[in-house]
Amino acid sequence: MFTGIITDLGRVQRLRRSAGPEGGLELTIATAYSIGEIPLGASIACSGPCLTVVALEPGAFAVQASAETLARSTLGGWVEGTPVNLERALRLGDELGGHLLSGHVDGVARLVDHRPEGDSVRFTIEAPVALMRYIAPKGSVALDGVSLTVNEVAGSRFGVNIIPYTLSHTSLGESAPGQRLNLEIDTIARYVARLLGAEAVERTTA
Repeated sequence: MFTGIITDLGRVQRLRRSAGPEGGLELTIATAYSIGEIPLGASIACSGPCLTVVALEPGAFAVQASAETLARSTLGGWVEGTPVNLERALRLGDELGGHLLSGHVDGVARLVDHRPEGDSVRFTIEAPVALMRYIAPKGSVALDGVSLTVNEVAGSRFGVNIIPYTLSHTSLGESAPGQRLNLEIDTIARYVARLLGAEAVERTTA
């Protein structure tokens, strides 16, 4: 589990693609994390998706992304130098500063516009229509692994405010209109919708 509080901004250092249509991707990511504190097999959220560490080297770690992960996220479009929001897996006793995240990306959203708003920047995001039922004002979402509060919802779009600290410490500060972002909906919203759907089916079949 993760919280959406980014603890390092890494960069893609190398990429190696597997052959074949079902091939995955191995990424080596430069990081300021202490490599000696990362065990092989550790889970690290990389701009949203939870990936497993398969190799370590000074100043960097390698992870593998399956074809399924590439199909549901932006990872397939990453190149050398792409900024990567990093978060180590939550440990018992850690502060839950954002909201609970699984590291399982639900879909890809798009940054429509950003504009200054007071001391922050307002992002207007367009999400897949099928996911909008899980997004509500004052609810939580994760964009590229960053925990954010939804300000408003209209049709297939929603708005979030990004404070200066987040802009300077995550990849969102380098985002431009048209950019694709990994979107994870709130886990609680997912299960509430599932339960309500099950109750509706029970009422119609009773």
